[in-house]
Amino acid sequence: MKKTLLSSFVAFGLAVLPLSAQAGTVTVKGSDTMVILAQRWAEAFMKKNPATKIQVTGGGSGTGLAALQNGTTDIAMSSREIKKAESDSLTARNKAAPTALSVAKDGVTFYVNDTNKVEALTVEQLKAIYLGDTTNWKDVGGQDAPIVPYSRENSSGTYVFVKDHVLGGEDFAPEAQTLPGTAAVVNAVSKEKNGIGYGGAAYGKGIKELKVKKGNESFAPSAQNVKSGKYPLSRDLFFYLGKAPAGEVKAFIDFALSPEGQAIVTQVGYFPVK
Repeated sequence: MKKTLLSSFVAFGLAVLPLSAQAGTVTVKGSDTMVILAQRWAEAFMKKNPATKIQVTGGGSGTGLAALQNGTTDIAMSSREIKKAESDSLTARNKAAPTALSVAKDGVTFYVNDTNKVEALTVEQLKAIYLGDTTNWKDVGGQDAPIVPYSRENSSGTYVFVKDHVLGGEDFAPEAQTLPGTAAVVNAVSKEKNGIGYGGAAYGKGIKELKVKKGNESFAPSAQNVKSGKYPLSRDLFFYLGKAPAGEVKAFIDFALSPEGQAIVTQVGYFPVK
């Protein structure tokens, strides 16, 4: 499926924006990972194009893709690839395959409290923690204390990514506490000295970001490691559309992919695609 989706991506050039985009409102909904980034894009775009209003809301990748299928958003933000059922639904609704576009890159990051002495874990160790097989920090090089895992709701694209790429498709342990957004996960870990959580790289503030071990090396979710593929939990952040963009929707996407828009990606804490 991945090959099919990637082959359907539409490449957009870095076109020069008109002085003012077509008057109207563009709705952008979905991934909580991408909300801050999309809001920054919207603010910068609207300064240049005051006749256009960009409305950005979160709720999770699944929520954004559901809104796209229902025709209640222009752009769905997603931190995961679209599922076949979602794609089929959009194709049936619009008589054409959905448009998919990578607008930024991210390294899914696991966070611990800044007092935790653990610096790096393997994907296998992370899997064991979130499956409930490893329940004490001493078993992974930490102090003798129970591990308190935090997770995301199942509508989250980050939840799906971790389930697929860390847990191998298995279910999270029931002990993993579900929280309604990456900011909530970071806040919980910052207050719980035995906590661990996960989210986008841009949210890693006030806590410690774990490196991920591969063989004899450990890799941080840095721009260089994400770009090179050395960081094993790298991913694309997507815009999905039900049809080819036009008017103010295309102008906003062109801005997001422009040098100025990609500079905002870096400022927010993610990594540019250009």
